[in-house]
Amino acid sequence: MPPLRNTGQAPEAERPEYAGRYLLESDLGSGGMGAVHLATSASGLRLAVKIIHSHHASDPEFRARFRQEITAARRVSGAFTAPVVDADPEAERPWMATLFIDGPTLSERVKRSGPLSTDELIQLGAGLAEGLRDIHRAGVVHRDLKPSNVLLAADGPKVIDFGISRPTDSDLHTETGRLIGTPPFMAPEQFQRPREVGPAADVFAMGAVLVHAATGKGPFDSDSPYIVAYQVVHDEPDLSGVPERVQPLVARCLAKEPADRPTPDELMAALRTDRKGTATALVPPSRGPRTGGGDDPTPTTHPKAGRSRGGRPWTVLSLNRRRPRARWAAIAAVLAVTAGAGLVGMHAADDGHGPGPATTRPGQADSAERKFRPWDLQLRGGTGENRIPSCAADGTGVYCAAPGIKAARIDPLNGHLDWSKKSTDTTPDSVGGAAPVLSGGLLHVITGNGGRLEALDPASGAKRWDADLSSYPVVRHAGDSVLLVADDGMVRSLDSRTGEERWTEPRGGPGSLWVGTDGGGSGPNSGLFAVTASSDGTSTQVSAVDPTTGALRWEKRVTGTLTPVSVSDGALFLLAGNLDSMTVGVVRLDTATRDVRRVPLSSPLDQAQATVAGDTVYLIGYSGSLAAVRTKGNGAAERWRLETSVAWTSAPVVLDGRLYLSAGDGRLLAVDARRGVLVGETKPRMDDGRHTFTATLAAPVAVPGRVYASAPDGSVFAVDSRDPSRW
Repeated sequence: MPPLRNTGQAPEAERPEYAGRYLLESDLGSGGMGAVHLATSASGLRLAVKIIHSHHASDPEFRARFRQEITAARRVSGAFTAPVVDADPEAERPWMATLFIDGPTLSERVKRSGPLSTDELIQLGAGLAEGLRDIHRAGVVHRDLKPSNVLLAADGPKVIDFGISRPTDSDLHTETGRLIGTPPFMAPEQFQRPREVGPAADVFAMGAVLVHAATGKGPFDSDSPYIVAYQVVHDEPDLSGVPERVQPLVARCLAKEPADRPTPDELMAALRTDRKGTATALVPPSRGPRTGGGDDPTPTTHPKAGRSRGGRPWTVLSLNRRRPRARWAAIAAVLAVTAGAGLVGMHAADDGHGPGPATTRPGQADSAERKFRPWDLQLRGGTGENRIPSCAADGTGVYCAAPGIKAARIDPLNGHLDWSKKSTDTTPDSVGGAAPVLSGGLLHVITGNGGRLEALDPASGAKRWDADLSSYPVVRHAGDSVLLVADDGMVRSLDSRTGEERWTEPRGGPGSLWVGTDGGGSGPNSGLFAVTASSDGTSTQVSAVDPTTGALRWEKRVTGTLTPVSVSDGALFLLAGNLDSMTVGVVRLDTATRDVRRVPLSSPLDQAQATVAGDTVYLIGYSGSLAAVRTKGNGAAERWRLETSVAWTSAPVVLDGRLYLSAGDGRLLAVDARRGVLVGETKPRMDDGRHTFTATLAAPVAVPGRVYASAPDGSVFAVDSRDPSRW
């Protein structure tokens, strides 16, 4: 699937206006199966939406092939692929939405600027090898790796278009009588023994791709695909023009026999780069006998190859506890049985301690008789695609909204459901798109298809007050205030405890983003802040507002397009974006002195999410690049960066020196906030894959000693945070 920049008008005469709930904004390109359009999700994600051509939509074979593409793309969604956000293969015009990747294809890059330099070639090879490792670990063989299926994103190459890929455990490896693939980049076995094609065929294709990147042509070149096929099977590759430093490695990739080719792990070790982008090894280590042409699925610890990020290649350690995603199906089967008991089913986590303690009354404090045990609860009440619950917590309860459930309270120690309020929304699985908020001693939820705000008693779920949101599409909580923001910039402030109006004023202007200090307050370093970017993107106005009266305290115009993160340590923290909507730095605005300090990132992050602890901002981009940025003192700089290899995560949360974030496959990750090292992760939590991909992932909730998280299979679970390595 090519989520590319616009390459011209697609040939679809009947271009649809929507794909599912996504408004199609512009054409990005067209291929043999379908056209690709740019779209934006409700949460602001830029998406590339592939829609099958109308004349193919009625062909059962093409529909089956598209279902296969969706299945494969979902299985391999990672840091080196375009993650799937949503899809509907059964629609009148089947479609699939992935995160938009802004970058040219390798084919376009070579055509426009010529062959890559040796260092660029090494960095490309390292990224492709790591991508193939993740694809193969997910149990998928791509089978059509070629320059037009490699996107050169700012944070490294991405492999796209899984239209002819197959799971390695599938009996369907080819269509009878058809040649599947692109001849110049196909392995010999794809011509000779197509039903035996395995991961080693992708390694062969990678070698051919590297030759193209180095020379502008392939290792087997002819105008006739039949001659190319003969050359692939019988002739030696033409490696003239390939840099001598990488020729031996490329030649091994292009070996005729699958067993003679290196594995992706061996390629990664061979293409290791230091912080200056210089390869430290170009000969794979010796290996023992291999029993087949496939990849060794056992995870190994290895240095992750550096990739050019704005001209600054660097090296980090990869995760060493990843579990093969091929096990998801087995996990999903167990979860499906658990969920079959009804609206809510619960089982104790298998932690070696047996079942949890007996249920207690809501609000009962922890005691020696009531010790915490990890737990896992299925919380679902709808049938639509968004099954991920969103949660909040205090010292006495965990509060969640889920599809078909307006709000529910869960005992934090044993996962028992204390109470649940069914949603009356008419839109399937509408939960307001946000987690419940604890404010003013009450639990605030959005219901009525986003039309009402309700404040509930946390102990019983009884409604205390509500407010009409029909004129206020944006709701923000700041301290003990609830801000209802209209499209024209009019803001209505309510007391979050009583629902009484405090003030109504035009503040900030249309499109303003609001943040506030946790305690509200009236001091110069506390209160509410409206952040409004100028229409031309050159500056942003920050307005400080008194939370009690709505009076304007001060205004400050800051250069650049800024989006707020939070208020902490006497400062407002914001993310600085460039014209391509990439996050390029962090801004610290002192709320007392109004001094501004900018700290650049070592390389941009796409669609970054962030959190703040003290004077440090932690950011993660959609492709899994996690960075820590110190903003104060002489040490203000990016402290570390970790490639998590997890595509599309929740916003991070931080507590007691650790970062926690949820991954799209349901894993909860723990990272040492000081060193930038992964210290633990849970198992994936997926079901059959039909309802597990959404545009928004709920952030986990961290309290002392515990972390509560939710997953795409509809579960809410709790783990002990004291030793994440045991998760």
